Amino acid sequence: MSEWLVTTIDEVRLRPLGIGDVASLRKVVADNRAHLTAGGDYGDLVTLDHAGLADRLVRDDTAGFLFGIFEDNRLQGVVSLVPVDPPRYGCGYWLAEEATGRGLATASLRALIDHAHRAVGATEIFAGISHGNVRSEAVLSRAGFAPVEVFSSYTRYRLARKP
Repeated sequence: MSEWLVTTIDEVRLRPLGIGDVASLRKVVADNRAHLTAGGDYGDLVTLDHAGLADRLVRDDTAGFLFGIFEDNRLQGVVSLVPVDPPRYGCGYWLAEEATGRGLATASLRALIDHAHRAVGATEIFAGISHGNVRSEAVLSRAGFAPVEVFSSYTRYRLARKP
């Protein structure tokens, strides 16, 4: 699964992340530590060192499911599938602060959804968004997700494959 996934933005493509991407990923995470943790999310990600990130990229449950979001071949974030109970999957995404507000998350999520349906037969995809993260809620809404359950710190969203 080393092929690039195209998005609706010409300069933005997705590629499965591998061990060769650890240094780039670590730099983007380190440069965006405050941005990534502002809503209470990604605290575990920002504490990982080189070895921890490398381990995350090659684990059986994540290998091939973590896609780098590349704009003009520069890593700008990550979009991922989580094989919860295939064909049901979770998803997640984040962008470097400088890459926000330009449609990259929406375009990347849509490309991931198309890939999930086509490559792994996903029938349902879920996402959890921390309360107050209105930008991420808008991304999910634009991608066709609907809220299905509210918890104390986040809302769960669901996208069902249309027949």
